[in-house]
Amino acid sequence: MLTTRDQLRLLGPQDREAFLALTAQDPAVNVFADYRARVTNLEPRWLGGEMWGRFEDDALVAGCHMGANLVPVQCTPEDVTRFAAQALTRVRRTATIVGPHEVVAALWGAVGERWTAPREARWCQPHLQLDHDSAVTPDPEVRVTTSNDLSALYPACVAMYTEEVGVSPEAAGGKDFYRARVQQLIGRGWSFARFDESGRVIFKAEVACASPYAAQVQGVYVDPDRRGEGLSISGMAAVVALVRERIAPTVSLYVNEWNTPARASYARVGFTESTRFSTLMF
Repeated sequence: MLTTRDQLRLLGPQDREAFLALTAQDPAVNVFADYRARVTNLEPRWLGGEMWGRFEDDALVAGCHMGANLVPVQCTPEDVTRFAAQALTRVRRTATIVGPHEVVAALWGAVGERWTAPREARWCQPHLQLDHDSAVTPDPEVRVTTSNDLSALYPACVAMYTEEVGVSPEAAGGKDFYRARVQQLIGRGWSFARFDESGRVIFKAEVACASPYAAQVQGVYVDPDRRGEGLSISGMAAVVALVRERIAPTVSLYVNEWNTPARASYARVGFTESTRFSTLMF
């Protein structure tokens, strides 16, 4: 039960600095929430959702992003059950729940009886990070993409997404939105790729979100015909170098536990596990 010294409330622009101090307690794990706070100033109309906070004696001690992505921030399992009660009062439009395993498990335990089951639950995803350049020689042909690369890059992005998520991003009329997202990442300088002599993408990766402290990589993909050649190892070494030079000093990502080839590649590059994530997809 909340007391006057222990309260839950909606955050707004006036809470921005306190919220950024909260995310800075674990900047790589909290990079999504940090990024969203910086680009939206915690304005609900720009968030496309809401950011809630739990306070003790006026100090912000935990947070939760509630929108298409439901993401706990510096929560204990006990914290997250309080946010779950708030989430249950809102119209459900969550596409994913993602965060540290124990917290996501506690959150699902609190809302699962009221929400439909996820179409896929990935309970064990090693969260990896690297705060120095790789000892592996970077692939010199991996580069930052430009708008001229869109026609070659977009099919590889669709293929990666479909393989990873199990649903095409173009399904249900999503093509224009997804294409715009790929263009947005190119425009920010957050898209990296290697092309073969014919102009086909044989390796790619993007930064999904970033703060001054960390950047989260997503969409790592090697063309099926070129797998087994080590392209992901030298390619990711190049991505690490480019991200650390241009975007943020720490590079992070999370990977499915069963994806042993990817995990082996990331270990070769120098990534180490910091925690375990879980992702529930609806």
